[in-house]
Amino acid sequence: MTILANQRIAIIVPCYNEELTVADIVRDFNACLPQAPVYIFDNNSSDHTVEVAQQAGAIVRRVPLQGKGNVIRRMFADVDADIYIMVDGDNTYDASVAPQLAEKLVREGLDMVVGTRVTEEQEAYRFGHRFGNRLLTGCVAMVFGDTFTDMLSGYRVFSRRYAKSFAAHAAGFETETELTVHALELRMPVAEVATVYKSRPEGSFSKLNTYRDGMRIMWMILKLFKNEKPLHFFSIGAVLCALAALGLAVPLVSTWLDTGLVPRMPTAVLCTGLTLFGAVLLSCGLILDTVTRGRIEQKRFAYLSLPAPGHD
Repeated sequence: MTILANQRIAIIVPCYNEELTVADIVRDFNACLPQAPVYIFDNNSSDHTVEVAQQAGAIVRRVPLQGKGNVIRRMFADVDADIYIMVDGDNTYDASVAPQLAEKLVREGLDMVVGTRVTEEQEAYRFGHRFGNRLLTGCVAMVFGDTFTDMLSGYRVFSRRYAKSFAAHAAGFETETELTVHALELRMPVAEVATVYKSRPEGSFSKLNTYRDGMRIMWMILKLFKNEKPLHFFSIGAVLCALAALGLAVPLVSTWLDTGLVPRMPTAVLCTGLTLFGAVLLSCGLILDTVTRGRIEQKRFAYLSLPAPGHD
């Protein structure tokens, strides 16, 4: 009996116009994990994705609200399983390693295992995407901690307690950032496993826009920084205001010491305003930090209400 024998496993696949690849995904995962149903969550495809997936034997669900983040929110809410294996619908990830990823999750009591992309094909993982991934992963590491090397991978395995405690605020491709930060915020046990990444088949096109989605991901990182670490975020503003006020005040104080006069009254008012604004920012950071700690505690209680992988 394998370690996965008593585990309810679900393959969850977000899809948008993937009629060329969806049948191969269903077939490959059925071959590797025959006990696991494959759920195709279609996000308003205009091609024959739904029909092809149904013919291949998948369970098809429709998500009318556009965006990958909206799809993932529905996946975690609607599917009931002990282990969730999420993979993109473009057939670029290796299905044969799915049992290995799931076994690692259960054996080591992890909450998320990320399939990091390894490829020799330039077209599969273009330099712009590779560079952007490293840049964004580095930004998250500086703010939330250095745990992952491929933050934007679309191949992940989750525990039930991860899936049911994930709030899923993101709407689009920035959802991978939110998935990563959720694990880091609650200090979940996680791991990475190198997996082969291949090119899309001819005629299939990526839905990712390097610059537009890159900016959306960066904006998501900033929002998560503000929401999850408000004291650090607002302290930066407070320090900048204090430094600006100090820089403007030095010549004023020097003139006042020499002459007893303050000839540049508008500058003095500006220094006062910057100092007060900095104090307001610091106060906001302190108050929101207390609120955030309480919110994180509630998320952790929801996370701990479910057993760890491999435990009843």
